Amino acid sequence: MKKVMLVAVSVSLGAAALVGCGGNGGSGETFDGKSADTIAADAVKATRDAKSVRIAGSVRQPGGNEIALDFHIDDQDRCTGTMTGQGAKADVLQVGQSVYVRGDEKFWKNSLKGRPGTDDVVKQVQGKWVESEQGQSGMEGMCDKQTFLASMDGDKSEREGMKKGDTTEVDGQPALILEKKQSNGEKITMYVATEGEPYVLKTVTEGGDAPGEVVLSDFGKKVDAQKPAAEDVVDPKKITA
Repeated sequence: MKKVMLVAVSVSLGAAALVGCGGNGGSGETFDGKSADTIAADAVKATRDAKSVRIAGSVRQPGGNEIALDFHIDDQDRCTGTMTGQGAKADVLQVGQSVYVRGDEKFWKNSLKGRPGTDDVVKQVQGKWVESEQGQSGMEGMCDKQTFLASMDGDKSEREGMKKGDTTEVDGQPALILEKKQSNGEKITMYVATEGEPYVLKTVTEGGDAPGEVVLSDFGKKVDAQKPAAEDVVDPKKITA
């Protein structure tokens, strides 16, 4: 399964892909004898239908840079999250149509890419939330649950050849392992909950050009996203260089 970087921000931070895979083969009694293909399809659907989900993981890009994220998002335009990569860190917050970004010095310097007045701008935004309307920040896709999860089932032709593995646990939750080895040596493993809704609990990609791991949790839990205090917010239109 190809990895899909969900959103690329101006500093090349991003979200690790979720791997949605299926296939035939395998055996076992879990899921009442359903094939790996059916189990994976059910897992992808259940995960996409969840009212909210926490997505945490990392992916290593060609060249060795590791990008990590931890986002809690719902289908009511609420989101809290953190991204790190290339020595930079940024917090992202969405409440309704407003998106806020609070980055460290490296984040903003990477974003501004050495433009004149960069140092002055960084001083004005350091430790502050920079507000923008949804669709203008370049970050809002990070807080769109369906955008996050759509990559799980982006190419159904890749959902073939998975096999059932053993049962295990992911953070204390029983899970069935589905796995697949690609011709290029890449190995993909999906962990599907065997109790309650068949959520995707974890995906792991080993080998290939972008190995990584994503853990999904907190399905249906409330996302605690509240607008920051006015004194902690900067209007980008009022930033001077």
